Amino acid sequence: MLIAIDAMGGDNAPECNVEGALSAAAEWGDTQLVLVGDQARLEPLLKNKPSNVTVRHAGEVIGSDEEPVKAVRRKKDSSMVVAGRMVREGEADAMISSGNTGALMTTGLLVVGRMDGIERPALAPMIPTLDDVGVLALDLGANMDAKPQHLAQYALMGSIYRSKVHGIARPRVGLLNVGTEPGKGNELTKEAYPLLEALPGIHFVGNVEARDVLTGACDVLVCDGFAGNILLKTLEGTAGAMFSLLKEQFSKSLKTKLGAAILMPELRSLKGKMDYKEHGGAPLLGLSGLVVKGHGSSDGNAVKNAVRQARIALQAGLVSSISKEISGK
Repeated sequence: MLIAIDAMGGDNAPECNVEGALSAAAEWGDTQLVLVGDQARLEPLLKNKPSNVTVRHAGEVIGSDEEPVKAVRRKKDSSMVVAGRMVREGEADAMISSGNTGALMTTGLLVVGRMDGIERPALAPMIPTLDDVGVLALDLGANMDAKPQHLAQYALMGSIYRSKVHGIARPRVGLLNVGTEPGKGNELTKEAYPLLEALPGIHFVGNVEARDVLTGACDVLVCDGFAGNILLKTLEGTAGAMFSLLKEQFSKSLKTKLGAAILMPELRSLKGKMDYKEHGGAPLLGLSGLVVKGHGSSDGNAVKNAVRQARIALQAGLVSSISKEISGK
């Protein structure tokens, strides 16, 4: 398999992408990795480049603050667009980018192409849960607005993802809402509820409140991108604030510092559970090719884990499975 990496995307590019690619190449020798970006900047970082890592030159970069549609249309030679074109033309089996989320979504739609039968692709990151199983949440920011039928498609795609990639035989699908009763919520969730309930082959468990997400109330959480992105950023902010408070408390005296030293392995384990770097990235489900979005501040480890995630999805035939289920063919 061949995976294209947008080497110029992300806050720590290109160093983090090169580091992650080299680490992944060493672990999975059967995978070809193509770093797409400015060759003059990449080559000095690849002095001991293995045979399964190559460079594809792309002379432009889409910045984090650029307007997505204009940037994708104007910068045909940007690393993100070139990687997307490789997927569309069959040169690459998947692409990974930690760059501008809106631009990647636009690249997915305009360059890679939308899957037949899917109206709105969805960004589907994993949210860690207390039972370590995690919950796949979609959409968490690709589309700010959604219609009831879009949520039904998210439910179907998310269920297939968890089954194919994570091996869950009967994933529980929940609808993010302000209460568990069927009649709760806004017009979107009220109309989406019966659609999800009627979906064949979907194990719909009803409404799920935000406070129950981390306790593993469902395996797939469905919501519109506006609510989903607020949920994700709130969880990230809360986790960061909690660890800052713990650090402050453990630094107050010699006694608390000794306590921190004793608890350090457990604290590191807890932090690892909440660390986005361990999950690698979020697939954009509903495209005709596999596109994985890495966190903007991804480091080398996060990029390596995104490669691992893409490998598993490719081996499981994720895109073809979703396409078959949606089209009924």
